[in-house]
Formats: sequence, structure tokens, C-alpha cells
Amino acid sequence: MDLRTGIKAPNFILPDQNRESHKLSDYKGKWVLLYFYPKDDTPGCTKEACGIRDNFPKFKKIDAVVFGISADSIERHKKFADKYKLPFTLLSDENKDTIKEYGVWAKKKFMGREYMGILRTSFLINPKGVIMKIYENVKPDTHAEEVLKDLQMFQ
Repeated sequence: MDLRTGIKAPNFILPDQNRESHKLSDYKGKWVLLYFYPKDDTPGCTKEACGIRDNFPKFKKIDAVVFGISADSIERHKKFADKYKLPFTLLSDENKDTIKEYGVWAKKKFMGREYMGILRTSFLINPKGVIMKIYENVKPDTHAEEVLKDLQMFQ
């Protein structure tokens, strides 16, 4: 599926770090930030998660929901969330169905080596379930502030 702004975000059902299932369609009426990231407890992913954590009261104030999605296991998500006191939901997509549906499973290059992996990409979804913005090549340090600025603009 070729995702772009202005279209309905694909629905999914995924388990979180506490083994509870979440369905995107259950969050209609709220702004949702879906952020896809490569791996728990790695430098860039930790920086991004902690940036969102540190700004989480601002997301909560405007009633926005945040989901971090990777292919890590539920157990790994739990350790990551506990270690960094993450107040938002991490979803586990071990079979990569949602990751692929959102088009973020792709060939990557690191130190001359090519491999398949998750592209650091986020989707801002409006209360009607429509993709309002797609963030590609996310900068972990400033991502939370960028999304909050856009949320203010859209509201």
C-alpha cells in the first residue's frame, strides 16, 4: 500500500508491552502519533523514546495518543519501557505485518553493509483516522518537539 497524507491510516491490532491488544480504530476521536523505530535500547531509539517521554505531558494535555512500534518482542518492550520509564505504549510487531503495511520495512545501509530493517518513520493521524503528516528520516533528538508543533498547527 502506498501511504500518503490525506488517506485513511491502515488499521491494525498489536500487543503492547503489557500484553494488551490495541486496535488503531479504537482511537478514533483522538490524534495519534505512530512512530516506527528500529530496535529497543539502541542509542537513536532511546534518544527518540526519551524525547517523547520528556514531552509526554504536552501530548497528554492535547489528548494525543503515542504508539511506538518495532519488531521487538513484548518482553523486550517491557524492559525498555521500564528502564526508561516510558509513559506511552510500545507495540510489538514481531511478524512485521503492520511494519510492512506502513511501508517502513526496507533495505538499509550501514557501514557499507546492506540489510532489511525498519526505517525511522512516523505518522501523525487525525481524529478521523486520516494521515495528516508522514515524518521520514526522523531526527531522534527533535522529533517530539516537531510533532507537537505540527499538532498545534493542525488543531
